[in-house]
Amino acid sequence: MGEANTTKKTNFFKGLKSEFKKIVWPSFPILMKQTGIVIAVSLVVGGIIAGIDTIFGAIVRFLLL
Repeated sequence: MGEANTTKKTNFFKGLKSEFKKIVWPSFPILMKQTGIVIAVSLVVGGIIAGIDTIFGAIVRFLLL
């Protein structure tokens, strides 16, 4: 019973090592470009959400006063 468990763990880690060898990591310039895009899109979406929140906040204040 213990030997089968050890074999399963060994096979799992061999498979894991095999899968990690298949990973293609991006080059540094591509990584920086994609990081910049993610930051820019996050700022734009954050600005849109802040604008919508401000508009709805003003509407609610108007209706309650």
